[in-house]
Amino acid sequence: MHILIIGAAGMVGRKLTDRLLENGALGGERITAMTLTDVVVPDRPEAPFPIVTLQGDLSAPGEAERLVAARPSVIFHLAAIVSGEAEADFEKGYRINLDGTRFLFDAVRRIGNGYKPRLVFTSSIAVFGAPFPDAIGDEFFTTPLTSYGTQKAIGELLLSDYSRRGFFDGVGIRLPTICVRPGKPNKAASGFFSNIIREPLAGQEAVLPVDEDVRHWHASPRSAVGFLIHAATMDTAALGWRRNLSMPGLSVTVGEQIEALRRVAGDSVVARIRREPDATIRGIVAGWPRNFDASRAQSLGFKAEKTFDEIIRVHIEDELGGTWAK
Repeated sequence: MHILIIGAAGMVGRKLTDRLLENGALGGERITAMTLTDVVVPDRPEAPFPIVTLQGDLSAPGEAERLVAARPSVIFHLAAIVSGEAEADFEKGYRINLDGTRFLFDAVRRIGNGYKPRLVFTSSIAVFGAPFPDAIGDEFFTTPLTSYGTQKAIGELLLSDYSRRGFFDGVGIRLPTICVRPGKPNKAASGFFSNIIREPLAGQEAVLPVDEDVRHWHASPRSAVGFLIHAATMDTAALGWRRNLSMPGLSVTVGEQIEALRRVAGDSVVARIRREPDATIRGIVAGWPRNFDASRAQSLGFKAEKTFDEIIRVHIEDELGGTWAK
């Protein structure tokens, strides 16, 4: 089995690569080759099979055709610019998040001749827009209130149509906000959800730009990788033509995040959070969904954490070697 990961240098892409190498197989089939690509060259890990690492922009002419020429059996499309950057740079957002996706789908379609890979597309809960019900089910209409959400919603429609037409076997997964993200802060408007946990655990100050009553939908990086692998191996007959799913997660307020941090790590760690309101971030976050009914995804085998304490402990185990800065 040949696996292509687009966006492999990102956090989720790296963790997905590591999990696949650890397993050595996907859906019971042995992995024989991997292609890893991003706008920067991904690291090439040691593996018992060939791994090709490439640098490229999916929205550039000919790039998508280059990536699928070897006919990978499974394609993970993780490449995107994040919400805050897509809102700040309108043209770049549509070029990367929409044009790149369309070019990839068309490159697969043009191969034809019986080639029909499993294609896993990472969408976002940003496809939904207010006003929201208490819990958003898969039947709720997609009326995004950001350019990023609009780009992802269009990608979902394309995925469903191309799957219906038999060009590939697509599954779209709407990821919760992934928390706690390791590494340095990025340009995502949602970055503070991770920052207020990650930095204090590392002994550093974190800035909280919103009120503590802000509620949001979260899952850990470990769960995100599990979603991707399950989407790549599940029986898509159970999906029918409704190919996009809201992933399971946990709805908590910022205040509940902080209290979970207090329970896990103590008052001294929580004291490293500094309140500094940011009207721009507060405005973006105000239009985001807060809670989901993910029963359809759960019935199809997708799983996530049950408490935010668990999400914090996953970060401590996976990124901090089981301890933190007291």
